[in-house]
Amino acid sequence: IPNKLGGVIALLMSILILMLIPMLHTSKQRSMMFRPLTQIMFWILVANTMILTWIGGQPVEPPFIEIGQVSSILYFSLFIIIIPTMGILENKMMKW
Repeated sequence: IPNKLGGVIALLMSILILMLIPMLHTSKQRSMMFRPLTQIMFWILVANTMILTWIGGQPVEPPFIEIGQVSSILYFSLFIIIIPTMGILENKMMKW
């Protein structure tokens, strides 16, 4: 993020997005035990968080900039798009 205001907004949004999880929960099954797609997404989120943590300690140089941008986009898209979509797909899978 090229300026400080954008960085502060991204930092706040990364924390506030965690408060949206109950509103974005679309699955009828509450436990992750019988939700294989959500289990995969959980481990992708864990790996992405580890990558973002590692990237935060690296110098601002070309390979690390792109990795950080892709990981940040994946972080936000996991919560806003992918996890709710997985809930809808798993609801359809339960009806089979």
